[in-house]
Amino acid sequence: MPEYLAPGVYVEEVSYRAKSIEGVETSTAGFVGAAEQGPVNEPFLVHTAAELEETYGGRCHLVAAGRAFFAQGGRKLFAQRVEGVDDCARGLRALEGIREISTVAAPGLDVTDQLVDHAERCNRFAVLDPARGQSIDDVIALRRRIDSGHAALYYPWLRVTGGVDVPPSGFVAGLYARIDAERGVWHAPAGESIAETVGLERELTEHEVGTLASCDVNPLRVLPDRGVVVWGAHTTSTDPEWKYVNVRRYLTFLEHSIDRGTQWTVFEPNAEPLWTAVRETIEGFLSGQFRAGAFPGRTPDEAFFVRCDRTTMTQDDLDQGLLVCVVGVAVLRPAEFVIFRIGRWTADHRP
Repeated sequence: MPEYLAPGVYVEEVSYRAKSIEGVETSTAGFVGAAEQGPVNEPFLVHTAAELEETYGGRCHLVAAGRAFFAQGGRKLFAQRVEGVDDCARGLRALEGIREISTVAAPGLDVTDQLVDHAERCNRFAVLDPARGQSIDDVIALRRRIDSGHAALYYPWLRVTGGVDVPPSGFVAGLYARIDAERGVWHAPAGESIAETVGLERELTEHEVGTLASCDVNPLRVLPDRGVVVWGAHTTSTDPEWKYVNVRRYLTFLEHSIDRGTQWTVFEPNAEPLWTAVRETIEGFLSGQFRAGAFPGRTPDEAFFVRCDRTTMTQDDLDQGLLVCVVGVAVLRPAEFVIFRIGRWTADHRP
């Protein structure tokens, strides 16, 4: 801010040129878990499985999940060692201040409620693990006591070389990161093969896969020539609006990106020039998303709208210094049930 040392008239130049919004990071994960060594209740950023093992040792669910994360394509992981379930609330609080974390998990710990609460408060996404050895009925019962669009439950555990069973959350968080980088966060993280696995804790029948999917538990199944595949992208929400993992994660991405990309508006004069600049800034960002294939529709007008004017703000809002912008987007949902109707024609009848 300039200093005004003497009475007089001062002229300042103020730019209302539309600024750009950059998409926030969506693939950084935060894991909380027990380990045999390493710092306690202090988030530690690692970029490789070797770095993780050197810090925390090699025989624990935290490290096994981290290996799985990097094997699927994950690149940045904040590992948080805790000394047990009773210490996990403090461990999750330590992750709250790390803004770039978008996906959280607690491999090997029975802290589902705390993890979901953390994800909802921080507007993140939680990947949930059932306990090892759970039956289909056990997992469905776990799912039914959770109702959140900020979480997804996967079953069963995966088996890696050496016959060791590992919680699914590390693999799934790494899969999220890979799909985000290769295809975009708006793509459903399903139908994809999981690398570096030799099988599952238990293989599922077709009937069990259907039962789990109908209860919004995402099954892991073994397919010929493809190995272990994630066969679902459902959240744990009962609200149809938030049924799919990619819808919730993409809306969170948009919210965080727009929030961080419009911080410059604070203390600017709340008037038409600012409203126009805000509209242009957000429209420019969403247009880029449309061109990348994030929205359905043939034109941007069919994909999104941005309003920031006297229809979105009352005089009381203006008196209180509130700038209110309304943004609407159409989102892509997976085509879960693909139906081919096959008919037969006789030899003398052609379409």
